[in-house]
Amino acid sequence: MNALTDLFAENTLLWVLTGVLAYSAAAIWLRNRGVLPDSVRVSGPVLTLRTLRGRVFLNRLAAPKRLWRAVANLGLGGALVAMVGSFLLILSSALSAIRTAQPSAIQQPQNFLIIPGVNDFLPLSVAPEIVAGLAVAMVVHEGAHGLLCRVEGIDIESMGLVFFTLLPVGAFVEPNEEATQEASRGARARMFAAGVTANTVLTVLVFALLFGPVVGAIAPAPGYAVGEVTPESPAATADIAHGDRLVAVDGASVDTAEEFEAALADAGETVSVTADDGDGERTAEVDRELQVIGSAGGNPLGVTIESEPVAITSVNGEPVATEGQFLDAVGDAERATVTVDIDDAANATVDAETAEIPIGAYALGAQEDGPLHAEGAPLGEPLTIVSIDGERVRNNDELSAVLGERDPGTTVEVVAYGPDDERVSYDVELDPHPNRDGGFVGVSVFPGSSGLALDDFGVSEYPAGAYLELLGGDGGEGASDGLAIGGLTDSPLGLVFASLILPLGSLFGLPFNFAGFTGEVTNFYAVEGAFAALGGGTFLLANLLFWTGWINIQLALFNCLPAFPLDGGRILRMVAEAVVSRVPVSDRHAAVRTITVSSGLVMLAGLVMMIFGNQILGALGLL
Repeated sequence: MNALTDLFAENTLLWVLTGVLAYSAAAIWLRNRGVLPDSVRVSGPVLTLRTLRGRVFLNRLAAPKRLWRAVANLGLGGALVAMVGSFLLILSSALSAIRTAQPSAIQQPQNFLIIPGVNDFLPLSVAPEIVAGLAVAMVVHEGAHGLLCRVEGIDIESMGLVFFTLLPVGAFVEPNEEATQEASRGARARMFAAGVTANTVLTVLVFALLFGPVVGAIAPAPGYAVGEVTPESPAATADIAHGDRLVAVDGASVDTAEEFEAALADAGETVSVTADDGDGERTAEVDRELQVIGSAGGNPLGVTIESEPVAITSVNGEPVATEGQFLDAVGDAERATVTVDIDDAANATVDAETAEIPIGAYALGAQEDGPLHAEGAPLGEPLTIVSIDGERVRNNDELSAVLGERDPGTTVEVVAYGPDDERVSYDVELDPHPNRDGGFVGVSVFPGSSGLALDDFGVSEYPAGAYLELLGGDGGEGASDGLAIGGLTDSPLGLVFASLILPLGSLFGLPFNFAGFTGEVTNFYAVEGAFAALGGGTFLLANLLFWTGWINIQLALFNCLPAFPLDGGRILRMVAEAVVSRVPVSDRHAAVRTITVSSGLVMLAGLVMMIFGNQILGALGLL
């Protein structure tokens, strides 16, 4: 019994399936007893609500027929382009899934479902906004089909909503089949493209509101936004938690992450910080300890972090508790004797308690087309870079600072230690850096010193300003520093793209997935100007706009897939009929059917391989 209870407690999907079965049984019982009205139809967990009440409204709305036809023609052109793009995207994604030995998080089956709490990227905290956005998207999509039916003189038999249990998953308009067949091919194509067009137009409208007045009224709150706390770190011991804003260090206020880090660098081994969790401020005394919280393979110290950090206790015999003390103890020497706490190594691998190692920026390997490899540095072998052009380099930050002061084309001496601990030197002509000003030697560098990610406090920043900037807001000076977003926010199309990837941010190199202004994240922002009177209502409005736009564009793109019964499949049939009618084929109906069925089967196979391809090939022993 306890095992069964644990299974349910750990498996959200199992709870959902149990609820679906219970709902289905209750709905079927009510249907069989005749309790449900005629407008409600039940088929297992699927409930259909039918009505004709909106037909009069559609008749009135359809009055400017030339306007709606012009809009639908534009939408049809866009849908045709999206159909080709979606076809190629599904095929390339399927091939990528097959070739990938370990599927990414987005390829997990549950992440193809727009169900908050089941989908790893859609948290329960924004379930109301997601459900509302989905309902709006469905109604607008099918309403547009109904509108174009009336514009083209096609009668409507019925329309309504489709629910999977209590979740709105679809809407429908049933045109009169005979009238549909009698309509011209162009009229039918416009009617089929109307839903995609409406979803796209609605996306533009809601994102215009979001990027404009709503996000414009939101600003990053002062302080250091705590996005994550390292387990067993000094901050965790002091009960600092995700969602806190650290607003003062040793009594001095800090407004930005840069000010916090500067104040922390000047503080002692014990530091007093003021944390604001949204409900009030509290003071925490943090006893700092220098810890290795991450490690690169093959690092000189031989430390492998598996889960919990390992403490560094001394350097060259001097006790160290902070990164500043670590660098002071190393000084300008290329090598140092480092001692770690073996007792802390229960969840890590440590070759030795004390070892003499080179201290520098840890390059994971020379790039094949980079200048360092051109001068003889081997591929695939790590290097600990200890100096550039005679300037001492002890970690990745110092390497970036030194190279940032060098012009591309300059020749510099790069001194490093290889995996065999041999000191080597290369004369390298610097390339332009791909992401910033300064020179580039052609290596990827692990953060920290000598392949060790060091931390003496235990928090990582939530980039509240950068995410606000990606939504078109003012994130403050330097908000996007460190995030590879380039000029993504310089155009409306770029802002839309940024909004689409933010919920999947971890897949695109961002430190956190952004699900909207929800939960502890709201503590990192403040509402200003005319919207200040709404308070938290501004965040709710922003979430509604964000998820409505996100779901609408996803629905539009999905419906562009050239597979029946999606709109893209119906449009493909119209296109196939138009092409075949001009080709000397004996059985035109069979030719059209072959084109549409083949496309649908390819799309179905592509989707199956995207979701289950890795598991299928693994079960067959082909991976």
